Amino acid sequence: MTQAVDKVDGPGGNKNTRLAIILLSIVIGMVGLAFASVPLYRIFCQVTGFAGTPKVASNSYDVPILDREVTIDFNADVAPGVPWRFEPVQRRVKIRIGEEALIYYRAVNDSDKPVTGTAIFNVTPEKAAPYFNKIACFCFTKQTLQPHESVEMPVTFFIDPAIADDLNVKEVEEITLSYTFFKAKE
Repeated sequence: MTQAVDKVDGPGGNKNTRLAIILLSIVIGMVGLAFASVPLYRIFCQVTGFAGTPKVASNSYDVPILDREVTIDFNADVAPGVPWRFEPVQRRVKIRIGEEALIYYRAVNDSDKPVTGTAIFNVTPEKAAPYFNKIACFCFTKQTLQPHESVEMPVTFFIDPAIADDLNVKEVEEITLSYTFFKAKE
């Protein structure tokens, strides 16, 4: 009977324990990657302009301004459950490529209590997103509106002149910047 106990605790038992630790580590690693995937994907999209995400720029002072013009349309939506009215103050602007522009969105809290929201943005057509550079945007931080408060939130941006060299976006004359406000997680 002593021999049977030795076999379980002996070399075979160590292999089973090691296998269990490896499998548990893999499961924990997969769960960790699942939680980290959303922030990592968001960072990837912001850096590359992938999936309609505009790049973030520090300023456009060193950017040449071209004669080519592009029309920028602005869209605003609110997710279900957010008691806000949200709209662009200007629905459309026409700018020269490389020219810095400043526009505003207006949000109104229609409820009787403070509500904190966060905005997600998107640029269409997607192939133009890498050239849409935001310098300042309310989407970088959570926004808290007091009951019945109305605020105007600025967005400063420019279109990268490199768009003129990309044959895939040569025909793009109109770009849409869309925002959707969601209730922020507390």
